[in-house]
Amino acid sequence: MTTELAFLASGWGVAMALSPVFQIRRMIELRSSHGISLGYPIVLFVGFLIWLAYGISIDNLALIVPNIVAAVVIAVTIGVAVRYRRPA
Repeated sequence: MTTELAFLASGWGVAMALSPVFQIRRMIELRSSHGISLGYPIVLFVGFLIWLAYGISIDNLALIVPNIVAAVVIAVTIGVAVRYRRPA
């Protein structure tokens, strides 16, 4: 049961990690990141890296995989938000 729950949690973690793709798509369509906070994804990015480091330290793929995906997607989100940021 524990292994099944770990796979379920890991799979859901990957789905959650991919959710910012909708925001990325919207920013690209509008060519604007107006109204997008940079603080939130930066805090998430740091958190994902910490969880990734922990997963690596205990050799737990259920933590490693979703946090790699999440860190990459949120890094792209930050990059797109910075790219389409308009000067104040």
